[in-house]
Amino acid sequence: MILGPLLAVGLQAQVLTPYGIVLTYMQVVIVTGIIGAMPVLLYQVWQFVAPGLLPNERKYAWWIVFFTSFCFLSGIAFAYFILVPTALKFFSTFGTDIFELNIAINEYISFILSLVLGAGLVFELPMITYFLTKIGLLNPVFMRKYRRHAIVAILIISAIVTPTPDILTQSLLAAPMILLYEISIFISKFAQKKSETL
Repeated sequence: MILGPLLAVGLQAQVLTPYGIVLTYMQVVIVTGIIGAMPVLLYQVWQFVAPGLLPNERKYAWWIVFFTSFCFLSGIAFAYFILVPTALKFFSTFGTDIFELNIAINEYISFILSLVLGAGLVFELPMITYFLTKIGLLNPVFMRKYRRHAIVAILIISAIVTPTPDILTQSLLAAPMILLYEISIFISKFAQKKSETL
């Protein structure tokens, strides 16, 4: 499954070291385990935090775990189905008669995992906004005022998260981040109203 985007664009993976296949399996199993266990991990974190909260705040535990998991898995799906295939198609166009584009499996695994996990974490922006608004560190007025600064920060983050120096991959990650920022403004407004009514 992890080789799906690579094979879809007609590229081949190759192992360059004797232990390459074993190391690849280990990387894939560990990361897949972390992704699959994310809802349970988030719930355990919530269980640790819950005793310090008020009873009316504790009742939102399942919703918080659900939306945090949903945001993370949405980021992973976006990266796997859109970001990675588009980037690979772009890179595959640079083949020549002199050079054959075969990708080392360890480089491919590092590339796809960094994009997938990076996108998963980036898609947590709405939940982070909700929590920061609830504790009073953020508000919609502040987010609107510093929107331009946020866009610059988003472009820098997308350049850091993507392992490649190309503008296409970075733009593909930055576009949903900017959209998520706009959604986060409404989430901040909603969280602020809820805090004021309590």
